Amino acid sequence: MNTPTYPYAGRTYAFDPAAPIDISLPLAPGENQVNCFWAEPVQFDTIRVGSFVGSVALGGSTNYQRVHLTPHGNGTHTECYGHISPDPAVTLNRCLRRFLFVARLVSVAPRPLPNGDLVVLLADVQAALAQQPDRSIPEALILRTLPNDPAKRHRQYSGTNPTYIEPALAEWLVEYGVQHFLLDLPSVDREEDGGQLLAHHAFWQYPAQPRYGATITELIFVPDEVADGLYLLNLQITSLELDASPSKPVLYRLSPQE
Repeated sequence: MNTPTYPYAGRTYAFDPAAPIDISLPLAPGENQVNCFWAEPVQFDTIRVGSFVGSVALGGSTNYQRVHLTPHGNGTHTECYGHISPDPAVTLNRCLRRFLFVARLVSVAPRPLPNGDLVVLLADVQAALAQQPDRSIPEALILRTLPNDPAKRHRQYSGTNPTYIEPALAEWLVEYGVQHFLLDLPSVDREEDGGQLLAHHAFWQYPAQPRYGATITELIFVPDEVADGLYLLNLQITSLELDASPSKPVLYRLSPQE
């Protein structure tokens, strides 16, 4: 069998489709799931209609459930600039039309500001990129914050003023043509910033020149054994006509072919 390849920037890269790396956090009911912005926990409700019960365990013929969730607050999610626009027609399902991208993974430790906030700085992301053999910046950038505590999988972020990025980093990503930004934090912006959302506005260039196809994916988790470097990203979403969707970003390690 021939090794699958993916062309990018004048080079050809090989990848193994049988070796996916899922960097999403699953959606499950209960209090022990990652949560932010005071969202209610995910709920799965059994449907009951007359004598029918949608649970095989309770005697029904099939499992049939209703799901209650908040994309921005429960688990891994991807959002478009509709998140900060009053236009209901700007939905992720309409903005995201491609699903395969070349992505670079970098690991960066946030720094404390004088007010106690922890912030990922542009200079540190640039330094992390400079340490990689190929310093090119592709279509997508994946940010893993350090230390990479496994508690990120189920952390309750609401009211804790989590780490965020400085707006200059968002501006720089735009300058270098990054269309998709993925990170293991609840938001690119401070939990409470008076509604400024500076990094959101900078990344989407909204309202001056909205970047229709650009996305932000939050609350991912990249295990330690996944090395920094170049990957093929498959960004999977549901076909909801909303500004955001639960998502399943999957990576495949890319190897340049001579």
